[in-house]
Amino acid sequence: MNTAVLFGILLIALGAFSSGSFAVPFTKIEDWKWETYWMVFSFGAYILFPVTACLIFAPGYAEIIQMTSGKTLLIVFLLGGVYGIGNLSFGLALRYLGLSLGYALSLGLMLAIGTLIPPAIDGRLSMMMQHSGGMQLIVGVIVACFGIALSSWAGILKDKNIPTANKQLTISEFNLIKGLISALVVGVTGSAMSLGFEQGLPISEMAAKQGVDPLFTMMPVLLVLFSGTFITTIIWCVYLGAKNRSLQNYITSKSRKTLALNYLYAILAGFLWFGQFIVYGMGKSKMGPFTFTSWGILMALTIVFATVWGLIRNEWRGTPLKIYVLMALSLLIIILSSFIIGISGSN
Repeated sequence: MNTAVLFGILLIALGAFSSGSFAVPFTKIEDWKWETYWMVFSFGAYILFPVTACLIFAPGYAEIIQMTSGKTLLIVFLLGGVYGIGNLSFGLALRYLGLSLGYALSLGLMLAIGTLIPPAIDGRLSMMMQHSGGMQLIVGVIVACFGIALSSWAGILKDKNIPTANKQLTISEFNLIKGLISALVVGVTGSAMSLGFEQGLPISEMAAKQGVDPLFTMMPVLLVLFSGTFITTIIWCVYLGAKNRSLQNYITSKSRKTLALNYLYAILAGFLWFGQFIVYGMGKSKMGPFTFTSWGILMALTIVFATVWGLIRNEWRGTPLKIYVLMALSLLIIILSSFIIGISGSN
């Protein structure tokens, strides 16, 4: 395997760890409705940290965006808005299913759709199919889907074997039906992010022309993409806040300390979530012309790390040993798939 590709996979794996960990701070938040802490998280993840990253790694980002065609900017912005629907649904999936099952179900379809759709649209998939890399990519996606299906099945078996009261000790709002619906919406709309990355390549190319380090040319793309995501988030969270009478959560809580900690945990979640894209962008830049393979690696390994966090948080407590074995097998298969997808771009 090309050394640069291997290094790229390792960087993407680091991003996956950050992605799989971002929801952990949410478990520390008290006395806030979901829409409140998701709004604060979103401000950090979609605005505060992307702007900060651009100031540090691409200080001429404003000029770069101005020099990019309006059509490209609009497409990326709108794809960000669509992704916002998926990410809101993802938050609900985690809320109702927990970390391990919520990630496995939600990111499964995102992996398959987000890996295949961009190259299918711009013709790179047909080009790959003329070589061994194309078949390798398809095999990698199939293997990933098989591993994710096993992981989901393990989660469903866990649901059948653990009493509802026990589930709610670690997942206070556990609801399998609502969680499954949310995960389905994530799979359909969430892959817009992967397409947004690919459609934003002209912005990255403009950043490179302006002297931005190749490792960080994605930063202006993220700012445009997540601006669209934040607009979607504002609309939905303000609506829910008015409906649930939770808008006062932003300024009141049971104590000043609780209020301050809630903001801290929500912003920390935003930092962890956005942090994945700094190293993901670095890893993606090492994947050669077949950058779309990076998405499958990120999604697959994120599921692995999130499942590990689910175990640490005792979401699987009381589950029979055979279900643990099934889950471990599914994780090994997902890890294997991520490397198959990754090396497909070098063949």
